[in-house]
Amino acid sequence: MKRNALMAITALTLVATISACGNTRSQRVATGALGGAVAGQVVADEPIAGALIGGGIGAVN
Repeated sequence: MKRNALMAITALTLVATISACGNTRSQRVATGALGGAVAGQVVADEPIAGALIGGGIGAVN
């Protein structure tokens, strides 16, 4: 259980960092969604949920 929690925290940190890249909001949403999809697939086998979370983080940054 600890490993999953650590992987989730690491994935969210990476998504937040990657989603800050880009000059426009659209670019940040796209990079956040891509990073979130990859992290979601690796951590929980849920790329769609990861993309939604990553895109949301990119939209806010």
